[in-house]
Amino acid sequence: MAYVVDAKAKVLGRLATDVARVLMGKNSPKFQRYIASGEQVVVYNIGQMTVTGRKMKQKLYRRHSGYIGHLKEERLEELWARDPREALKRAVWGMLPKNKLRKVRIKQLKLFVAEQK
Repeated sequence: MAYVVDAKAKVLGRLATDVARVLMGKNSPKFQRYIASGEQVVVYNIGQMTVTGRKMKQKLYRRHSGYIGHLKEERLEELWARDPREALKRAVWGMLPKNKLRKVRIKQLKLFVAEQK
């Protein structure tokens, strides 16, 4: 069973919390924290999602290659221009529990920029 969400006019963080809860299976009466629920989440219209405040200019995403001086920084604004799906995926990734099921759960998330028919 798939849980379908329209991201049009929704705030990034609030949408990410709802998606993370469904991926963890907390909306199900059969919830058990050590079992991946198996429920897929489909989010569409990601390009029309909003961000509150000045986060577009101020929010930074950092990653390091492991080499000296190779710390990469990217603003949310740049990430959004490149791929808005990645912004939502990173927000959900940060809200999932840091355990072995994290990768399994994030694979159940399907993201689409355009509207579904």
